[in-house]
Amino acid sequence: MPTYTITELAREFDVTPRAIRFYEDQGLLSPKREGAGGRTRVYGARERTRLKLTLRGKRLGLSLSEIKDLVDMYESPKDTEAQLKRFLAVLAQHRETLERQREDLEVTLAEIAAHEETCRKMLAEGKTGKTVRTGGRKLRDAA
Repeated sequence: MPTYTITELAREFDVTPRAIRFYEDQGLLSPKREGAGGRTRVYGARERTRLKLTLRGKRLGLSLSEIKDLVDMYESPKDTEAQLKRFLAVLAQHRETLERQREDLEVTLAEIAAHEETCRKMLAEGKTGKTVRTGGRKLRDAA
């Protein structure tokens, strides 16, 4: 069975060794220890897969506790259907969160566009140096 060093995994997955050690601290990875005092970490195929799944979960925006729950589920081949249903539930919840964030961003971007338009009109009309109300807010040119 192939083994990997922390440096090899860090290079392969484009993460820092510190990040990998952090995932260990969070219980996501459990490498074997070798050498004097167990100072050398040795990662097997299982740990490599767990790291890969952890990084996928991070890209999806899942929390480390959600990732750990999901990765731990896949360790046990007891009930694949239950695992898949749990994963779908986590993904659905995360989708809802992202949809709400997208709506909030769209509202904020619309407000920014309105303020930009007001500022452009003020500049075009030469209305600088005066206090002007825009959308309930006062704008004042610094000049």
